[in-house]
Amino acid sequence: MATIKAFNGLRPVKELASQVAALPYDVYDRAEAVEAVKGKEYTFLRIDRAETQFDDSMNIYDEQVYAKAKELLEADKAKGVYKTDPKKCYYIYELTMDGRTQTGIVACASIDDYVNGVIKKHENTREDKEQDRIHHVDTVNAQTGPIFLAYRENKIISKVIEKAKNEEPIFDFTAEDGIKHRGFVIDKDEDIKVIEDEFDKINDIYIADGHHRAASAVKVGLKRRDENKDYNGSEEFNYFLSVLFQEQELMIMPYNRVVHDLNGMTDDEFLQKLSKDFSVEEKGEKAYAPCEKAEFGMYLNGKWYSVKASDNLLSEDVVKGLDVSILQDNVLGPMLGIEDPRTDKRIEFVGGIKGLEELKVRADKTKGVAFSMYATTIQELFGVADAKRLMPPKSTWFEPKLRSGLFIHELDK
Repeated sequence: MATIKAFNGLRPVKELASQVAALPYDVYDRAEAVEAVKGKEYTFLRIDRAETQFDDSMNIYDEQVYAKAKELLEADKAKGVYKTDPKKCYYIYELTMDGRTQTGIVACASIDDYVNGVIKKHENTREDKEQDRIHHVDTVNAQTGPIFLAYRENKIISKVIEKAKNEEPIFDFTAEDGIKHRGFVIDKDEDIKVIEDEFDKINDIYIADGHHRAASAVKVGLKRRDENKDYNGSEEFNYFLSVLFQEQELMIMPYNRVVHDLNGMTDDEFLQKLSKDFSVEEKGEKAYAPCEKAEFGMYLNGKWYSVKASDNLLSEDVVKGLDVSILQDNVLGPMLGIEDPRTDKRIEFVGGIKGLEELKVRADKTKGVAFSMYATTIQELFGVADAKRLMPPKSTWFEPKLRSGLFIHELDK
C-alpha cells in the first residue's frame, strides 16, 4: 500500500511561474547552465545549479555553491517570488507537447515505501551524483526537483483530477520550447481523502525518471532520522516530492545510439556480419524509424536500413527481451566491441526528442553507425521493475520534462 500525502507547497506566484520554471538540473553541462541563466532573474536553474553564480574556477561541489543555492532561494522567498500554501494540498501538473496532454498529481511519497520496495526502480544510481543532490537538498532544506513516478490506471483518481482541472489554474504558460504547462490545487477535504485512500489501495509505484533525485531524497530523510532519534514519522523529511502519472498518460520516446566506428570492419564486412542473424533491408537516404518491436533503423555511410532481429534472438526474459538488450547483446557488444555502454567513449546516446537527423549528423562526423530504436513501453518498464531487475543504461527517454521550481517541498526547520 502506497503512502502518498498532501503537503504545504512552496510555489511561485502565478505571474512569475513562467520565469521561475526550469528544465531539470541534469540536462545541462556547466557551460550550458551558465548560458541558460543569463538575463533570467528568477529562473530556478540559478538555485539548482548555483555554480552558475561563480566563475569557472569554483568547484561545482564546493560548500560555497550549496550555500549560495540556499541564499538565492531565501532571497527569492523574501522578495515574494514564492508563496506557501497554508493548507496541505495535492496539486495537478498538466503538460502539453505537440497537441498531446499528460496530467499528474503532485504529492509527497514515503521514503519507507522506497526502502521497502513499494516504490520500484529499474536503474542503478551513481554515488557521486547522489552526493551532489544529497548536499543540495540538505543545505537548501527543500526538495526542488520532483521525482517522476508512474502507477497503473485508477479511474477514481482520474475523476478527481478532471474535476480539479475545471478550477482556475495556479499557473498557465507556454515555455520557450513550445510545451504548455498548467497547474491546479486540490484543497477540498473530500478530494484529498479520496486520493489518499485510493493510493492506499495501490501496491506498486514505479520510478519512471529521476532515480538519482529519489535516492538522494531518501538518503537525506534517513540521515535526518539518525540525527533526530525521537522522530515520529510525520516529519517532512520522511517524504519526497513527486509527480505521479497513470500509465496511459505517459509517452516514452526511443533512446537512440551512435557508435563512432565499425570496430575495424569495412561497411560491407559489417553488413555481411549483421545479416547472419538480422534481416537487413536498404531504405535509401530518407531517415528511417522502426515500426515494430525487435526492428531497428540503421544509418551507415549515407544510407538508412531496416534491421530486424531473427526469431532466435528474441527472448521472453523481461530484460533480455528488451530491444535495447537485443541490440547490445547481439550487435553493439560482439560486433562493435561496446562491452560496457556505461563507460565506453565510442558510443553516444541520443534522446528521441532530438530527431533522426541528429543521428545522421553524429554518425557522419565520426564515420560511424547509428541506430534508431523502437521505444521501450511503460509495460516493459513495469515488468522489469516488478521482477526486481534493472534495465540496460539509456533504455527510456521521457518527454515532456517536468520543470523544476513550480512545486517545492520544504523540509522541517
